[in-house]
Amino acid sequence: MPKITYVENDGTRHEVEVPTGNTVMEGARENNIPGIDADCGGACSCSTCHVYVDSAWIDRLPSPEGMEIDLLDFTIAPDERLSRLSCQIKVTDDMDGLVVVVPEEQAN
Repeated sequence: MPKITYVENDGTRHEVEVPTGNTVMEGARENNIPGIDADCGGACSCSTCHVYVDSAWIDRLPSPEGMEIDLLDFTIAPDERLSRLSCQIKVTDDMDGLVVVVPEEQAN
């Protein structure tokens, strides 16, 4: 099972196993990662699962599409290159070691 590291704004790291086929958002919710609220439950309609993908990983993930691109414009502090909605990143075996950072504005 791939391990994903979620980094809180204060630097606290949470390395958790996320089943292949789940989303990065589901991994966060199942492991109570602070700051990833996912109010819409993964329907790509709220942007409360916004994360910054570590720059070493951004080019290794599929590019955002359609609705995700539109919603990223409405996040509090979007980064043109690193912002993603974690509900739209489906976990694969190749993502073992993925690192995502929760934006400061989403800190609980």
